[in-house]
Amino acid sequence: MKTKLVILLLFIVQGVHGQTAKMRTVSELINKQDPGWELVLEWMKQATNKVEVLPKDNKRAEQALYETQVTTRSPMGAIVYETGGILIDEGWIRILGSGSTHLNRSLIGWNMGKSMSQLGERPSFLLIADDAIGGFFAINGGAFGAEDAGKIFYFSPDNLEWESLGIGYSEFLTFCFSGDLTKFYEGLRWNGWQAEIKNMDGNQGISFYPFLWTKEGKDLSIVSRRPVPIEELWTLYNEQKK
Repeated sequence: MKTKLVILLLFIVQGVHGQTAKMRTVSELINKQDPGWELVLEWMKQATNKVEVLPKDNKRAEQALYETQVTTRSPMGAIVYETGGILIDEGWIRILGSGSTHLNRSLIGWNMGKSMSQLGERPSFLLIADDAIGGFFAINGGAFGAEDAGKIFYFSPDNLEWESLGIGYSEFLTFCFSGDLTKFYEGLRWNGWQAEIKNMDGNQGISFYPFLWTKEGKDLSIVSRRPVPIEELWTLYNEQKK
């Protein structure tokens, strides 16, 4: 099954930028014989980190699944169809699904204008999650090199670089559910971060000043912090990289 999932993800995110594929119907994308949601539920049952599944709206979920064009046999399709998104560690990480009140972004909706410009397009990367400090997770479809195609890359706000995590989407989920997030975010969390982000909207990220990629921004105990639209952080970081 793992091999099939990798091939499926590569089909979704690889190809020439702008190339489009024939859109399958929602009924063609729903798999009732071998649903991926059961696998995701098993992973969540074993979770050591706090996991919150956001409720879905049925019509919105169907639309999001159609736009994503991934079957519900895959964990990605299952999350898009069965959830409004998933919050990890008090909302520190936000895994995109079909969108909900607290995370009002669908997976493909968030990618529009960033990795793709029209439905059915096969983007060179696909944004699948982000975190409270404006870090972004994406599946590499070629944008970050052919060698790591299908792997998850992380864009860190402290160096403005995309770095390979060396894992696929399924492994990324299990990492979020049970991985050592304290170690992964070493140096990027501050005392009292839990209370600060607990009630923050999932469409927001924290803006730091001085910026985290500067020498002055390395000490999180003295930088100023404020929540801003996550879209604002995406735009800022990409402008800084130019």
